[in-house]
Amino acid sequence: MKNKPLTVLQILPALQGGGVERGTLEVARHLVQHGHRALVMSAGGRMVAQLEAEGATHFTWPVGKKSLFTLRLVPRLRRFLVEHEVDILHVRSRMPAWVAYLAWRGMDPPTRPRLVTTVHGLYSVNRYSQVMLKGERIIAVSNTIRDYILRNYPDTDPSRIKVIYRGVDAAEFPYGYQPAPDWLAAWRTQYPQLAGKRILTLPGRLTRLKGHEAFIELIARLKQCGLPVHGLIVGGEDPKRLAYARELHQAVAARGLAGDITFTGHRSDMREVFAVSDIVLSLSSKPESFGRTVLEALRLGTPVVGYNHGGVGEILATAYPAGLVELGNMDALVERVTGLLEQPVVVEDSGAYPLAAMLDDTLAVYLHSAHA
Repeated sequence: MKNKPLTVLQILPALQGGGVERGTLEVARHLVQHGHRALVMSAGGRMVAQLEAEGATHFTWPVGKKSLFTLRLVPRLRRFLVEHEVDILHVRSRMPAWVAYLAWRGMDPPTRPRLVTTVHGLYSVNRYSQVMLKGERIIAVSNTIRDYILRNYPDTDPSRIKVIYRGVDAAEFPYGYQPAPDWLAAWRTQYPQLAGKRILTLPGRLTRLKGHEAFIELIARLKQCGLPVHGLIVGGEDPKRLAYARELHQAVAARGLAGDITFTGHRSDMREVFAVSDIVLSLSSKPESFGRTVLEALRLGTPVVGYNHGGVGEILATAYPAGLVELGNMDALVERVTGLLEQPVVVEDSGAYPLAAMLDDTLAVYLHSAHA
């Protein structure tokens, strides 16, 4: 078995975009590069083409649909695992995890795949979420997640948990990166209102917990102080939360900030957007499990100011302590941002949280599980 290439099936709801999805693609690519077989099962999405171009195989199944009917897939998945001789079954989300766990549980223990789960979020604490702890090995994406597991599910054996921080590719987000001249020209044409302004960027989909209200308040206060700032809210509207998106647009207009805050919508060039930003903000009211966008900006050398909680607090404490602000303290936030605009604190090229470490550690979990 030790010399046999592994067949790894990763299961998640969809491949439209996001940190979990990108991590899935990165792990699949790493498996292929090391001679293993990478399978991914999801409802599909815009990232499937890249996944398949990099040598993995995608299977389109509606495993993420939150419905009891989804559990009808259990016997079909059990057959799939046998037919494809899957060695590692890796689940990354709760609904697919129920399908996978019930299929796996009904198989012959000596010959079934090894079950690995990754806890990506600080889920609500209940039986539905508890399925993420059924893995023979549990990957936690930060110490914040490890603490959450042990605090809320104290029966979990700590030795089954492996902390593997999400990583950022230094080649994709190189320190000191400058966008290409043609990109800059197009950017200036699209957003002439940014000329001569200090750019503050809040990345993330338009959902209520991301701190958009705090960001709008921040821009309003900085403007009152006479600072030449412009706020960018970079992220797509959530189809299920269109009313909230309208609410934000109305709030900006009502405060007379339509000329000071721009909604860019979803952008696939976040590296360039971060590179031209003076400061990136992370203002989620709920702690993040990790905070990948924070790390991406820091790896480029762009300062980040964020609340000192969750994974974002962990990253900033390690890579840019100057950016830490007490949760919800607007006065402290305004003071910190003003201070960094007037007297910048350089982001060191620390190389913290490299992608290579995440990929090597994940592959090591697979290999150890397969040969246990």
